[in-house]
Amino acid sequence: MSSFQKCGPLPLMSWDFFSLHYQKTALLLQEANQLQQRSVMDRWKEPIDFREELLPKDQVIVLTDTQQNIVHATANIFQMNGYQPEELIGQKPKIFQGKKTCSETSARISKAIKNRLPFEETVINYRKDGSIYKCWIQGQPVFNKAGDLIHFIAFEKEVA
Repeated sequence: MSSFQKCGPLPLMSWDFFSLHYQKTALLLQEANQLQQRSVMDRWKEPIDFREELLPKDQVIVLTDTQQNIVHATANIFQMNGYQPEELIGQKPKIFQGKKTCSETSARISKAIKNRLPFEETVINYRKDGSIYKCWIQGQPVFNKAGDLIHFIAFEKEVA
């Protein structure tokens, strides 16, 4: 008798859960590869392990140009705030802010960006449907190998 026959039948729901996890993992790996390709193409000075940031940490990644226009948002942003990544291209991250977003926290983030410095903050953001959530953000400037500022990158996660 094979090991499979000893296990007996598996409930169909277990395959459904596996399939959902597999689809999410495959999508995140695709996102990691796209970001990795972009970092090579743009000749980023410091490599980032996007697989590590997306898979075990389950973080959202938002990449902007130097003017703070979003050029890439990972697909898992939809679960966090209801926006599809395509809706965000060309928008500024301020799209997530509203009345309850702390102006002092926003000012600290703006100052760090202006000074090309990394930052870590937790902010009140707004979902597409108007509901609020706390968002931990770790942001940093991205320089190319020539030392030119080319992007800002933010690693984000909803927190309690």
